[in-house]
Amino acid sequence: MAHADRRALALLAVLTLVWGTNWTLMPLAMREVSVFTFRAIGSLAAGTILLGVARARGQPLAIRREDWPTVVAASFAYLLVWNVASAWAAILIPSGQAAVLGFTMPFWAALLSRLAFGERLGGAMSVAIVLGAASVALLMLPNFGVYARAPLGLALGLLAGFGWAVGTLIIKRRPPLAPATVLTGWQLLVSGVPIAIGALLLGDGRWFVPSAQSIVVIAWVALVPMALGNLCWFAIVGLLPANVAGLSSILVPVVALVSGAIVLGEPLGTPQWLAMACCAAALSLALRRRPA
Repeated sequence: MAHADRRALALLAVLTLVWGTNWTLMPLAMREVSVFTFRAIGSLAAGTILLGVARARGQPLAIRREDWPTVVAASFAYLLVWNVASAWAAILIPSGQAAVLGFTMPFWAALLSRLAFGERLGGAMSVAIVLGAASVALLMLPNFGVYARAPLGLALGLLAGFGWAVGTLIIKRRPPLAPATVLTGWQLLVSGVPIAIGALLLGDGRWFVPSAQSIVVIAWVALVPMALGNLCWFAIVGLLPANVAGLSSILVPVVALVSGAIVLGEPLGTPQWLAMACCAAALSLALRRRPA
């Protein structure tokens, strides 16, 4: 395996753990605050932390003027749409199922790449996409009753995955010349501003101090899944093609389902275990050595 692939695999392991367990925490974080308040605090805090880390490491914080349209467009398509839609979906339907819908992203990315840019998939990647789709289908089929009772949760989950795919493709088509830490920090801040405005206009409607549990959970989500997780993601995007990077993330909903079963008592049976096997096979094919 090439050095870039080994690094991507290590980053993926971290990403899978921090993003997978995050889905179980989100409903706990939003017991007292609105979706907009939760995401505004997380985005602005995580972006500030990452830019502080970049500055401490001596990295330049400036983004080239010609790169700002890409940064803003990608931030709105991915982090703005994803953060609001995914968190809202996790309230309306079980967190593990919201994760499954959000992580339809690889299939949106493959479809958009084909339609918009005429990109063709190789044989191994096509099989990996089919296996990934099978894993998502296995996770969705037992839960259509949940989606029927909460159609908005279904729509928001799919919207989250679509926005993520669009944002990733924007970054891949015109990669900004900035370190991953700086790029991630600015994207979190850019997306955090309209979310914060939404929190002021549509959020909790009153000022109060949440409980210690809510504060700890919100702080953890901001520091680990949002700051560290997004840093890992943008590093992976820089190392792998968009469709491979997206497909590599399909292990995250598996972790979300397992953690949801342990913490929240959500179902974990034969379909989930078969989906895990499909995920492992798809990941193995997606990360195979590609021709130079």
